[in-house]
Parts: sequence; structure tokens; C-alpha cells
Amino acid sequence: MNRIEKAFAQAREENRAVFVGYLCAGDPNFETCVEACRAIINSGIDVLEIGVPFSDPLADGLTNQLAAQRALESGSCYDHVLDLVRTVRSFSEIPLILYTYYNLVYSQGSDDYAAGVKAAGIDGILTLDLPPEEASEHLKACAKHGLQTVFIVAPTTPASRLKIICAATTGFVYYVSREGVTGEQASMSEGIAGQVSQIKKFTDLPVVVGFGISNADHVRAVSQVADGVVVGSAIVNCIAHNLDEPEAIADSIRSKISELLKGNSLSKE
Repeated sequence: MNRIEKAFAQAREENRAVFVGYLCAGDPNFETCVEACRAIINSGIDVLEIGVPFSDPLADGLTNQLAAQRALESGSCYDHVLDLVRTVRSFSEIPLILYTYYNLVYSQGSDDYAAGVKAAGIDGILTLDLPPEEASEHLKACAKHGLQTVFIVAPTTPASRLKIICAATTGFVYYVSREGVTGEQASMSEGIAGQVSQIKKFTDLPVVVGFGISNADHVRAVSQVADGVVVGSAIVNCIAHNLDEPEAIADSIRSKISELLKGNSLSKE
């Protein structure tokens, strides 16, 4: 059983959802990002999703765009991302998912990219803008190097494509709860339970829900119907709001995670 499978198995035993937290690698700089990773892990998340900074993050809202910009301006690049992963792996066995764009994979070559991130300590990879119909080389490389794959299902994804997406996925399916880009939202989209149920007709793998989840009520709503909940922008804002006081970032993250986890009840309704 790999780290990702173990995380979901443990959550099932505890009758709760897996909590996936997101941070952008190198935001706002390498040293502060390491401490942010340490803080978020020690706060009780189950899986850490590490965003690879990219100059054209088309699926990301303003919060994560600015995080990527800060990381790039601090000098973050592929080698720095691997250094961050190795550093996190030196103090934690938490499952690590890489959130990236295919341009960054393609420029290195799928096999070399998969080999490099796996050796650094990554467990799975979400290549955001790569459709599974065009991912044969990527899937082959991931299988060769023991990387789990994560693919996205959108609210507009027709049932005819769900079988294809689920067949390409080996880690977990990521359902984005609304159309558009990442970012905090005041309210959750409707119909999440029905969409998760529809996806589960095509796979036995876990289904997680993300995009727009920003408070304990959102987490509670999702944890009732899905295997996992993903929170990104609400955590990244703990960095963005404390750029003038970087020493406050870790405490801000711990406080936010504590608040969010109150919604991940051990007793589903």
C-alpha cells in the first residue's frame, strides 16, 4: 500500500474525509515555504499538494497566481521545487502530490520529469492541463516510476468522458466543485453529492473535491459526500496576508487549519 492509499484507508477507519492542503513551492521564498510546509503538516492535514510555480497558471485564481509570481520572483525553479520536496520528505512521510502544468513536464520529457520528482519524494502528480486522451506518454512514465496519477473532473464533464478520466487515474479523482479558476468562495456549489456519486459509477478510487473551499462549513459539507476535501487559496492567503511579517505565517497557517478541520467531523451525517 502506497502513502496515498494509506492516507485514505486511515481516514475511512476514522470515518472522516482526507484533508488535502495546498501550498505553492517557493512562496514567498524557499526558507519561509519550508516552514509553511512544516506548519501545515504539523497542523494535521493528510496530504500535501505542492504547486509548481508557472508563469501562465491558467486554472488558478488571483490568490494562487500571485503565489506563483512571488515564488518565481524569489528564484524558484524545477531544481528548487525538488529541493523543497526533499526537505519536506526529510521530516515527514506525508503523501506529496505535485500540482503542475504540462508545459513544465513536456520541456523536461515525461520520463525524466517523472523519474526526478519520484526520486525527490513525490507520490503522485496532477498535470492540470493534460487531457487523459493525450496522456499516453505521461501515463507510461508515471507507471514506470511508481507515480500515482490524479486527473480532474469538472461540473461540465459529460458521462462519456468520465470512464476515460477514471481509467487514466491511479491515485484519486479530483472533482472541481465549480467552473472557472481556484479561489475562496462565500458559498459552495450545489449538486456536489450527485456529481461525486456519478463519478463513483466509473471508479473505485477515492474522489476528492476542491476549488472554493474556504471555511469549516464548506469542509463539513464536502466531507459528508466525498472521500477528501482540498483547500488551497484559503491557506495560501495565510502567506499573502503576512508578507510584511513572515514570522507570523506559520501561526496563521496553524490557526486556519485548526478552523478548517473543525468541519471534518469524525461522524458523518
